[in-house]
Amino acid sequence: MSKRVFALACHPDDIEFMMAGTLFLLRNSGCELHYMNLANGCLGSVELDKAETARVRRVEGMHAAQYVGATFHESLTEDLGVFYAPELVRKVTAVVRRIQPDIMLLPSPEDYMEDHMNTTRVGVTAAFTRGMPNYETDPPEPATSQDVTLYHALPYGLTDGLRRTIVPDFFVDISSVIEDKLNMLACHKSQREWLDRTQGLSSYLETAREMSRSVGAMSGKFELAEGWRRHSHLGFSATDQDPLGEVLAGYCTAGSGGG
Repeated sequence: MSKRVFALACHPDDIEFMMAGTLFLLRNSGCELHYMNLANGCLGSVELDKAETARVRRVEGMHAAQYVGATFHESLTEDLGVFYAPELVRKVTAVVRRIQPDIMLLPSPEDYMEDHMNTTRVGVTAAFTRGMPNYETDPPEPATSQDVTLYHALPYGLTDGLRRTIVPDFFVDISSVIEDKLNMLACHKSQREWLDRTQGLSSYLETAREMSRSVGAMSGKFELAEGWRRHSHLGFSATDQDPLGEVLAGYCTAGSGGG
């Protein structure tokens, strides 16, 4: 049941923290993967200047995409430059039209960071406008008409900016691919010291494991899990579809969030 999957997050390592386990399971099920960080990570260093930080993090992102077997797509803006603006939406819509995904994986609409939430808004609108011939993209790309289903990952820390827990529609068991997830995250070597200094993370790999363990406990069924919420199909597909749930049927269990 091959599907084309587009994982769109904000900064290099966001996909790895909240989506990578699901990506490995989708890859193992024969899906075609696409990987994109909307922002280039240029502010994620206490030692390197912006240009060098962006260069290093681009290389790390490329290695991560290669590790999971995904096509790498270039970032389009700087950190803290992700705004819900026509210029950025047109650029992301062009990428969506080129990929023609069946599934889009996006950040949570509620998060502790504006860049993350704005990435979600831009991604949702880009998917919505993919089929509008009169909507001009940058660069120009012809409209596409395929159905696409959008899924939102949990926010980093598992709560919104007001510390309220975000409850998924469903959980994906990533116990069998946790080491792959952590190895993919480890491709972002420059982030170890940055996260230690700015967010007090003694080990970002162990933080990712423990967050997966917390989501697993939330599921009441899995040891290690990632959680997802499915976007409304209106404007995106002709019927209320769940292709991710179908492809990963043996790995999913419903949550109390619905869906």
